[in-house]
Amino acid sequence: MSSVNGAVPTTIIVAGLALAGYALLTTARNRRMGVGLLAALGVVEVLLLVQVGIIVARLAGGGRPAGLATLIGYLIAMPFVPVAAAFWGLLERSRWGPAVIAVAGLVAAVLMVRLHQIWPVIRV
Repeated sequence: MSSVNGAVPTTIIVAGLALAGYALLTTARNRRMGVGLLAALGVVEVLLLVQVGIIVARLAGGGRPAGLATLIGYLIAMPFVPVAAAFWGLLERSRWGPAVIAVAGLVAAVLMVRLHQIWPVIRV
């Protein structure tokens, strides 16, 4: 089986972990959420949307994982994680707003690893 695309999932994992680190640093410094965190979260969102598009194209081409229902659930939920985190982080005006963004970065990284477990042709 050929790879779906190893560069995008790996980039999402690295970007998610970098976002989480940046957000945790902002939380530790007792700062509120700023434009930098929102921009980084936007980058992760775009990467997730690209990955969803790649997987949907692979599914349309006839590829089928064993856990198709789980994969589809992940594909539906993945793009909402950064969006929900952005709204929640903006609403939380204390230092815990960036902590919500840190969790979203970790969730993005874990989602990529989990997608690889569901469908091993998604190379990370």
